[in-house]
Amino acid sequence: MSLHAQLQQRAAEGRPIRVGLIGAGKFGSMYLAQVPRIPGMQVVAIADLSPAGARRNLARVGWPEEATGAKSIDEAVKQGRTHVGEDWRTLVAHPAVDVVVECTGHPLAAVEHCLAAFAQGKPVVNVTVEADAFCGPWLAHRAAESGVVYSLAFGDQPALICDLVDWARTCGFPVVAAGRGHKWLPHFCQSTPETVWGHYGLTPEQAERGGLNPKMFNSFLDGSKPSIESAAVANATGLAVPSNGLTYPPASVADIPRVTRPKSDGGVLERKGMVEVVSSLTRDGRAIPYDIRMGVWVTVEAETDYIRHCFEEYNAHTDDSGRYFTLYKRWHLIGLEVGVSVASVALRREATGVANTAPGSWRADVVATAKRDLKAGEVLDGEGGCTVWGKLLPAATSLALRRAAEANPGAGANERGGGLPLGLAHEVTMRRPVRQGECLTWDDVEIDTRSEACQARRAMEDLLAPATRRDRSAASG
Repeated sequence: MSLHAQLQQRAAEGRPIRVGLIGAGKFGSMYLAQVPRIPGMQVVAIADLSPAGARRNLARVGWPEEATGAKSIDEAVKQGRTHVGEDWRTLVAHPAVDVVVECTGHPLAAVEHCLAAFAQGKPVVNVTVEADAFCGPWLAHRAAESGVVYSLAFGDQPALICDLVDWARTCGFPVVAAGRGHKWLPHFCQSTPETVWGHYGLTPEQAERGGLNPKMFNSFLDGSKPSIESAAVANATGLAVPSNGLTYPPASVADIPRVTRPKSDGGVLERKGMVEVVSSLTRDGRAIPYDIRMGVWVTVEAETDYIRHCFEEYNAHTDDSGRYFTLYKRWHLIGLEVGVSVASVALRREATGVANTAPGSWRADVVATAKRDLKAGEVLDGEGGCTVWGKLLPAATSLALRRAAEANPGAGANERGGGLPLGLAHEVTMRRPVRQGECLTWDDVEIDTRSEACQARRAMEDLLAPATRRDRSAASG
């Protein structure tokens, strides 16, 4: 039975999927705009740091004021309304909530929310992909331990890419490459919230009029978000990542099968089976017609002459050899599509994209990288800010990063070292200078490693990459 048919059946039986939403910003609001149109689905509770702001967003997307008047989750269930408040802990613990949708966009908070939901036996649709890039395999492991489903959010590009990869493999095609599009030029990695609008082609006045968040938009522009999303895809699909970060080859939709093939066949890939991001700009800044900027794609290979001839006979657009074919979706609808994940998790107990949890399966990491020369004593401002951007690296490369003690006095204070995850590069102080373009390590910052997020990250390293772990006693001795 299709998901929609199952939802209709739940509606007819008076047993809607009851959803608890944490975070009612832009992404959450897009989902809320669709919920009244989805049969068999009810948002019984919304937790937001600003309940008043959440109510304003609900009004903006068309919810009548009386729909959010429930004083408690119990009352919301009885009256078919929604409770809006600040208390996320009550939301994840309430027995009426069937699925938690984490939509805060704050990676460290999202880790805490997900782990608390798992402890209560609740499945989670995690919109905050930054948390998945930070420790998604650990979250998936903890969900499995609790017997619940953890899932990426359909509508966001990582889940859509995972869906294309699953399609390809289920059809028997080897996946050569998969990824998304992006507007990219190399100097964008140094962009700040002060320069972002010029790169986007907007004036600051236009951005302010539209209520656009410059730091959030800059996280897309400077390469942080593409790296984050590519890490989530690599960890979910097992695809490899480029050895020194995304290369952003420019290509139109028609050029993708030619460009996203291995170098040995005239493409840009180090080898088959990788994630990559395609740029909608040529290297001299010209816009490419019919681009894939807002879309997703997967490139597959015809392994036999018969399959290659089938591509030809059915006018499939391939590279010049006829071997490589790309399937794509040119657009994604972000929060408007999250209902697919909620239904899949609740009705089929299937994730729409989830990290692999087998030992050694952690493929990708996003490491904080200096946008400019950083000085000791500076405080990092995190994703999309003025100090660092996120660089996609193989997990093994990230874990092996160290500062040379002789060149950096004090190096080794953190006995395990490794690249500093972008998710932790917020409101932490630099211990020593780092040059522009260099990846930061844990040793470069003052950080409280006792926090729940740090502990989750270290637990993931121990579980999924045990060979990279340093013996603490040996390092401290």
